[in-house]
Amino acid sequence: MIQIEGPKRQVYIQFMDDEYTQDILRTTKGQADYRHITGEISHVRIDFAGMGTRHIRIANLPPEVPERTIRTALAQYGEIKTIQDETWSKAYRYTVANGIKVIMTNLTKHLPSHMTIAGNRVLTYDGQPLTCYGCGETGHMYQVCPSRHGASKETTSMTGTTWAQITANGPHHQRGPEEK
Repeated sequence: MIQIEGPKRQVYIQFMDDEYTQDILRTTKGQADYRHITGEISHVRIDFAGMGTRHIRIANLPPEVPERTIRTALAQYGEIKTIQDETWSKAYRYTVANGIKVIMTNLTKHLPSHMTIAGNRVLTYDGQPLTCYGCGETGHMYQVCPSRHGASKETTSMTGTTWAQITANGPHHQRGPEEK
């Protein structure tokens, strides 16, 4: 099925095979260029129209963590179809598990780019929105977190100050509530 959404400048294409859809997203990395008859080039974003089926790769999770723990942790984000162990490539001598779990799920909402499962910080998948490690909000990374920069004004005011300048100015004393 092909549906054109003119006002939004979008085209929806429905594929019958989920594996083929995943392959297109993987090979294009979600981007392509379209050359018009006039020679003009449009940059095209390729993505699921809905949340769709995603392959979530969980790293940093001890092998003894039971599958039901993973299912419980991810249940709020969608329906878990399968959980499999990823294996080392056949280029290695033995094709054994490499410690990464691959979960196929129909997402109903995005997962944060990091979360804790059984006390371990884990999780990644293609197309996942950036999530700040500091405040947990999406759309920015920790290095540029507004909360972090707002809280660290006192420490950033001393940037470029040498130890000699600090000690020459004498001890810094902040008054407590009882001294005001």
